[in-house]
Amino acid sequence: MNSEKKLVKKILKGKKKAINEFYQQYSRSLFSFIKKRVKTTEDAEDILQETLVSALNSLPNFRFRSSLFSWLCAIARHEIADFYRKQKIKTVLFSKMPFLEGIANQALNPEERYLRHELEKEMSSAFQQLSEGFSKILRLKYIDGSSMRTIAKKLKITVKAVESRLTRARKNFRKIWQKNH
Repeated sequence: MNSEKKLVKKILKGKKKAINEFYQQYSRSLFSFIKKRVKTTEDAEDILQETLVSALNSLPNFRFRSSLFSWLCAIARHEIADFYRKQKIKTVLFSKMPFLEGIANQALNPEERYLRHELEKEMSSAFQQLSEGFSKILRLKYIDGSSMRTIAKKLKITVKAVESRLTRARKNFRKIWQKNH
């Protein structure tokens, strides 16, 4: 518990090394916890990132009444519930009233549009630093929205190979992203 307190103090002081240590120490176990509760690896990775961001934002309120990992799991449970709640709302709303999706996208205020544009520029920069193979597979999956099976056919590889390459591509993207921030 003492090492956890030291780590939290360093993070609260803004030490980047401490944030990396936090990520290294808890991300793998937390990912396993989340993966057992959601269907896809991609969803688990998204929820993991949301959980870590929420945890870092809430860290000043952590009072060490439990272990840091238990606290992270509680945050993850909330993020998982939010994930399923949002998924259900989208499914119901957009299936009943498909025009709402277009309206929702247009409803972004100017600040959100600006932030989205800046994020897109940063992501594009990180994307360009990837190898051609990694950028291609990420583009097929996340920009074109292709299924694993479709990607496998286009690249003439197995679905398992696609999953493996996507995992490695995401990890490389994440490393580049963290290095730039």
